[in-house]
Amino acid sequence: MKRIIVKRIYESPNQQDGYRVLIDKIWPRGISKEDAELDEWLKEIAPSPDLRKWFDHRDDRFEEFSKKYQKELSENHEEVIIELNKKREKHQICLLYGAKNTQSNHAKVLKEYLENN
Repeated sequence: MKRIIVKRIYESPNQQDGYRVLIDKIWPRGISKEDAELDEWLKEIAPSPDLRKWFDHRDDRFEEFSKKYQKELSENHEEVIIELNKKREKHQICLLYGAKNTQSNHAKVLKEYLENN
């Protein structure tokens, strides 16, 4: 399997990104679809609205958020996980997100989940 990297959508795209996938439910402000240079937008794999609102990007909730989001992934997104891992057989995957917090975000959780499933 190829690597998975995580980047903010606001970082410039480059050839080393591989297959670029936006994993936010809402389109990020200030980025045009052309500038994003996406291969795919998987808004369905983002955390549920209730979980996202509860988490509110608070570092003190990240551990619990991670567990809850992984549960959502395993219960609701098995097909999408399988498809992403199939793409990893040929391409490096770049998971793109818009959150300002680069340490505690759903992209990090999804990366870990993909690498372990």
